[in-house]
Amino acid sequence: MSLRAFFSTVVGGLVLLTVVAATLLVVLTTALERMASTLSESVEGVRQAEELEVDLLVHSRLVALPGAPLLADPSRGRSPPQIESDLRRQLVEMQGTASTQEERGMVAEVQTQVYAYLHAQQAPLRPGLSEAQHGAAATPPLDAALRSLERLIQLNVDQAQEARQRAAYWSETANVLGLVLGLLLLTTLGLVIFWLRRFALRPVTGLRQAMSGFGRGGRHLRAPEQGPSEIRDMAHTFNEMADSLTHQQEQQLAFLAGVAHDLRNPLSALKLSTSLTGRGEMTPERMQRTLGLVRRQVARLDRMVGDLLDATRIEAGKLELQPEVRDTRELARSVVELYQSGDSGHTLELVVPDAPVLVRADPARLEQVLTNLVSNALKYSPSGSRVEVSVRGDAEHVVVAVADQGIGMSPEDLKGLFIPFQRAGNAKQRAPGVGLGLSVSRRIIEAHGGHIEVESQPGQGSVFRVHLARVSSAGPPAPADEEEPAGAMH
Repeated sequence: MSLRAFFSTVVGGLVLLTVVAATLLVVLTTALERMASTLSESVEGVRQAEELEVDLLVHSRLVALPGAPLLADPSRGRSPPQIESDLRRQLVEMQGTASTQEERGMVAEVQTQVYAYLHAQQAPLRPGLSEAQHGAAATPPLDAALRSLERLIQLNVDQAQEARQRAAYWSETANVLGLVLGLLLLTTLGLVIFWLRRFALRPVTGLRQAMSGFGRGGRHLRAPEQGPSEIRDMAHTFNEMADSLTHQQEQQLAFLAGVAHDLRNPLSALKLSTSLTGRGEMTPERMQRTLGLVRRQVARLDRMVGDLLDATRIEAGKLELQPEVRDTRELARSVVELYQSGDSGHTLELVVPDAPVLVRADPARLEQVLTNLVSNALKYSPSGSRVEVSVRGDAEHVVVAVADQGIGMSPEDLKGLFIPFQRAGNAKQRAPGVGLGLSVSRRIIEAHGGHIEVESQPGQGSVFRVHLARVSSAGPPAPADEEEPAGAMH
């Protein structure tokens, strides 16, 4: 799992817990608010019923005594008509505050019984009945109204108790859910810390230790490629870098050993040549051979040191070019003539078109590249074989090719052909060198805006092609047939 996926999962889980907690909080708040409202309505219903009950008892007591209409309520100074008005008002209020269908039905029953009581009290005195008998006739409706009020009070009490029980249940549920959510949050936090310590911090520590140890000289140290994908990628990148640096160090050591060995050979030859001049009489012929040997060894030393200096300038970004518009045919011809003047044991051919093939380049650097390519072709080709240097071009490009019939190279050798200090196949056994010529040549051509490509097969020779941009001449464009090779120079 990657760190991004892990933290996305953790954040998603926390967001889900937050949403669940918020939803439960809203539900609990709504439920508790509804229960509080029910409790408030039940209390109000009980209060109204008890107040109505008291008023009924007071009214019945006042109207039952002789001269009662003239008496008043001793607690609030109300007369029976006022109490009757309050009874009617209270019945209307009770009907408006009833919250359930059952309560509304019981309020209607109370209203019927109270009205029946009031109607019995207000009925005219029938003949033959005394006032005491008339008051006794209103007692059954009063008792029925009081019983209805008691049932209404009990209903409100039951509703209050039920709301209280529901509130206790939801309170307990909220406590359990809060405890569960808290445990989930703590568990998630613990798992996050454990995962980070086990699968993220430990690989990071291993990576840091490997980097620190590698910086102190432990070239064999590598970071463990484990943990999240990002840390694995970092460790893999560091390991690749460490392998590359170790390989470069090995190459540098091998390069130093090769340079020391390759420098020793011409130096030994020079030492031998100078020692021979001090022994006996030197004939002119012997002196010429000795001078020729010295010249060849000095040329080798000069070429090797030049390659080293060029490689150093290129890596430092200080390669200076002095471009001029020159004819590629003349540059190729000068290189071929240079090698034809010596006894190389090869057939060196030059194939060029009749028309000029102009490029803008540093002539000294371009000759250096061609010299290196021709020199390699001669060194790695069997004696008596043919090496061809050709120049061709189209409207936009110039191609200078050097083809040989030498040992050739495999596809594996071609991959590292232009890498500094590397030499393909058995090149070290075939010819001396430090493996910088082709690398320097490629960088020189790239500095001119061109590129080098190579085709080769083991045992069938190689063809190196230098591609450069062509410069148009001031005159009219040359016919197409003038671009064809015109001949060979031996």
